[in-house]
Amino acid sequence: MKERSKLNFGLILTVYLLGIFMGALDTGIVTPARTVIQESLNVGDKAGIWMITVYTLAYAASIPVMGKLADRMGRRTIYLLSIFLFGGGSLFCGLSHGMNSFTALLIARVVQAVGGGGIMPVATAEFGTTFPEEKRGMALGMVGGVYGIANIFGASVGSAVMDFFGTGHWEFIFFVNVPIAVFILAAGFFCLPNTKEKSCDPIDGTGICVLVIMVLCIMYGLKNIDFFNFRETLQSTDVYPYLLIFLALLPVFVRIERRAADPVMNLHYFSNPRILITLGVSIITGIVLMGVIFVPQLCENAMEVPSGKGGYFVIILGVFAGVGAPFSGRLTDRFGPRAVLGAGLIASILGSLTVIFSTTVDPGWPNVIAALMFIGLGIGFTMGAPLNYMMLWETDEREANSALATLSLVRSLGTVIAPAVMVGFIAHAGAGISDDVMKLMPKEVNVPRLPYAAELTKVMRSQGVENVPDFDSMTRIQIDMNASGGGTEIPEALLNELKNSDVTTITENTKDMARYMFEKMSPQIQKKIDRGISKGESGVRSGIRGMDQSIRRMREAESGMQQGIDGMNRALSKQSEALKKMKKGRAGVHKGYQGVSKGLKEMQKAYDAQQVPFVKEKMKPQLEKLQRKQEELARTEKKMDSGIASLTAAQRKIRQKQDKLKYQKAQMAKAIAGVQEGKREARDTLRKLRIMKKAVPGALAAAETNYMKEIDRRSPEIRKTYQSALNSGFRQVFIMTATASGAGLLLLLMYRKRREENSND
Repeated sequence: MKERSKLNFGLILTVYLLGIFMGALDTGIVTPARTVIQESLNVGDKAGIWMITVYTLAYAASIPVMGKLADRMGRRTIYLLSIFLFGGGSLFCGLSHGMNSFTALLIARVVQAVGGGGIMPVATAEFGTTFPEEKRGMALGMVGGVYGIANIFGASVGSAVMDFFGTGHWEFIFFVNVPIAVFILAAGFFCLPNTKEKSCDPIDGTGICVLVIMVLCIMYGLKNIDFFNFRETLQSTDVYPYLLIFLALLPVFVRIERRAADPVMNLHYFSNPRILITLGVSIITGIVLMGVIFVPQLCENAMEVPSGKGGYFVIILGVFAGVGAPFSGRLTDRFGPRAVLGAGLIASILGSLTVIFSTTVDPGWPNVIAALMFIGLGIGFTMGAPLNYMMLWETDEREANSALATLSLVRSLGTVIAPAVMVGFIAHAGAGISDDVMKLMPKEVNVPRLPYAAELTKVMRSQGVENVPDFDSMTRIQIDMNASGGGTEIPEALLNELKNSDVTTITENTKDMARYMFEKMSPQIQKKIDRGISKGESGVRSGIRGMDQSIRRMREAESGMQQGIDGMNRALSKQSEALKKMKKGRAGVHKGYQGVSKGLKEMQKAYDAQQVPFVKEKMKPQLEKLQRKQEELARTEKKMDSGIASLTAAQRKIRQKQDKLKYQKAQMAKAIAGVQEGKREARDTLRKLRIMKKAVPGALAAAETNYMKEIDRRSPEIRKTYQSALNSGFRQVFIMTATASGAGLLLLLMYRKRREENSND
């Protein structure tokens, strides 16, 4: 019989702990699969988050109801009903994949959560009331340990299941619960005692309905508050209506419960200062527990490991929580819950302080392990036996289920409020990370010098081509790498990639952003250069056409000059012939003049010698005639000399003009040669422009490569900046857990003093 009792005890412990593990595990197992599920069922983030939100709300609302029903109908009945609902809900959650129905998934999650809400309080009440006192602390400690470990490993288990079955078979994160639920149902039916309160009072149906509405409203309202934007979110329709409904129903609920024969929640709990302190510490333990969800990311950031690998560090935390929980139960049996709970809060404070002053400042294996050790022990010491003991001390054994359900419900308030604040810390710390990282990016990038850049810039500007970029100065490009993209619209996926970076991926994700910027900038830069080159090509071609026209006109002018020279040669030839004739005629005239002059001289001599008047008189007309002839010849000779001189002068003038025209023709020939050389240079410029145009893509690609190398060179500074920014958020998270733990210690001091006063009385 003794062996049977031991066997039953072990089996009972196994059945309850397995249920607790399954229920607590599922609070986080969906988290890593959420995006996969919502994509599979064709819903967005706004709708997809409801698969977690609806579970949280239904879970919290069902806790007090299932606890009260367990008092009335028996723990085994409600526990197995809870397992049945949880297993059935899990089954239909998985089947919703085949149904391709998000609505079916949400309904199944509600059923699953209602079942989950009855597991923890019923199991805890069973251990705290029916187990032998010498085993009670150990059992309650194991409850806390299993619950804490399952919460810690939920997301990791979800990732492992997804990795094993593949993202296309996400239904298995729910199906894994079904065989466990079947085992618990089969074993529980035979081995669990059905402890229940013997009462004939009617169930407080109205109170249950009002309480469920109140819990849903307060949980949903608090969940949607942004504590960093408190005033604005308090005015949101997702917050204030629900808080107002809660406040409006609160006096109604109090009135209903005071009149109820068997109230769903004992209002005397809230008039007992020791229970109030216990509930206050329960909220604090919920807050401290939520700090654990940031441990993977904290370790990834501190130890610079990739996202997803931080889950391995959670194993360290889980080991210490798993060791601390049952050990805390034994210590509770020996030293009492206050001392053990105080030790757990002190361990949480030490763990938080280690994170604040060591892990986030000088990360390393010793610091990380020390922080995880203290945090794990703190969870193990606070989540199990002590609080359950304190609650059971102050309540009637008949209300154990309701009392512990109230404790779980109040703890849920802490688990709802804490993430809203803690996520705000991380978000606030991370809000400026993108800008901080972008400020570290190179503001300019080296670009290989384009071929012929200086030469072409000078040539094109000398040709008067307008708006030509300075190709020679394009050895550095200004880069505007701010978070807004410098006017460039950044794709949402790329922004999310940057926001969701970790310390190991921030450099590569920054390079992705830079690649996108280059992808957008390079065509613009190339277009600008191409536009300048096109303008240059257009200008050069226009210049070539102008040079062709100039050459044609100059050749026409040269031809005209040659015609003028040829005409002048003909005129000179005629003038030379005329001059030759004139000179010949003058020679004849001159010869005649000489003959006449000689005859005149002889006749004059004869006339002077003649003494006979008659003869002399006869000679006189002849002498006069000869004199006239001489004068006439002299005049003719003079006239011919004048004609010869005039013709000689005209010939000289024509030769001068001809020489000038020949010079002009020679200059024109040089000008034509110069224009032809300019045309050859222009064609060479076109060739160089084409070469430069072909070199632009390669230069921009080289610039991008240079920029990426510069980012790699600055990677240590980028990682350090990212790490420091996130660490400031983690410090705030653990300042919150340390402060909450300190407040818990103060409450425990007050609790102890009041217990002592009660004992003295």
